Amino acid sequence: MAGRLRIVVAGGAGAMPFAGVAWQVMHYLEGFRRLGHEVFYLEDTQRWPYDPLAETVCDDSGPAIAYLATLMARCGLEDAWCYRDVASGGLYGASERRLEQMLAGADLLVNLSGVMALREEHLRVPVRVYLETDPVAPQIEIAKRSEFTIDFLGAHTHHVTYGENFGAPDCGVPLGLFEYEPTRPPVILDWWESRVAADPPAQPNSLQFTTVANWHQTAKDIVWRYRLLTWSKDVQFMPLLALARAVDADIELALAGADDEVVTLLRAAGWRVRPAGPLSKDIDAYRDYIRSSAGEFSVAKEQYAALRSGWFSDRTACYLAAGRPAIVQDTGFGCALPTGEGLLPFSTVEQARAAFAVVLCDYARHCRAARAIAAEYLRAELVLGELLDYASASPRPRVARLPV
Repeated sequence: MAGRLRIVVAGGAGAMPFAGVAWQVMHYLEGFRRLGHEVFYLEDTQRWPYDPLAETVCDDSGPAIAYLATLMARCGLEDAWCYRDVASGGLYGASERRLEQMLAGADLLVNLSGVMALREEHLRVPVRVYLETDPVAPQIEIAKRSEFTIDFLGAHTHHVTYGENFGAPDCGVPLGLFEYEPTRPPVILDWWESRVAADPPAQPNSLQFTTVANWHQTAKDIVWRYRLLTWSKDVQFMPLLALARAVDADIELALAGADDEVVTLLRAAGWRVRPAGPLSKDIDAYRDYIRSSAGEFSVAKEQYAALRSGWFSDRTACYLAAGRPAIVQDTGFGCALPTGEGLLPFSTVEQARAAFAVVLCDYARHCRAARAIAAEYLRAELVLGELLDYASASPRPRVARLPV
């Protein structure tokens, strides 16, 4: 592939109308657009709509459609998107004819986060990229011979993953059926610029490190080699309970899914807690929260960390782009990103405490380093240019079955 491409990005921003998902989708759309390509957004997830105001799944696609229209306008794609309503089968945004024309003439389909099961009309696109933002569970399912997962991934010609440490000696993720190209979260740098990014102070006005997280989720837990690998953040945060009183900074968790008992426990241990809902429902409030923080402190899901997948968070990419240092749980991402300044991984309470001490000793230096990492490794034009270089290679045939 060469020249100006026609790229269809399949996403789930309407089905999951949360700020983190919205920014992820917009970074891909805007990144491809800034590279000079024609971009079209398709949402055809076959999921029931979610109403963020009522906080429930429903059969009314109106809120999802309005939400998407606003997001697409921010990306300059007012007339280049469509949403398929699972309830009625109707298409909103672009017309059926426009969608047919886009798919018929598309050079590339990017299935972002693997949200869409490919059907006949999608399979006509010559290059179909499965872009995996949540690795590990799919690889385990394939190793367990899940026909559904094998067929789902097999409908794609290329497989790209945030698991940048796949295949390394210290990585325990089972591989063998598909070849995966590593990638990382792209970020539009100027969307996250702030005063601190341009001219960081010796110390921030408020020494408050933050993150936005869902406290308790079990739907994606998976067993591998007799071990339960959880998807829930509470499993990872609880061993760090004593950290909040051991560092010279406040740590605030913006949490969804935490009940009163959990909030009371965390606050008693010295953590600040606030509800994540108001941030997740407003993409500008979400960005302002990140840019007004001193930095990020967060854990990774056990699946990512325990098997050393190399996964890296798109939320952390936003902190770095804003010039905010990140102290985050180690998943093996040091294989692809520089660590020690601006980005500090940890695996134990003591390592986390030491990382805080290092950052707070020269905060301005770590702010500059954070922004430099984003510019050199996470800039959307760079990340997506590399993805397109990979996709320009000949499509790779899928392996029909796992070896017996």
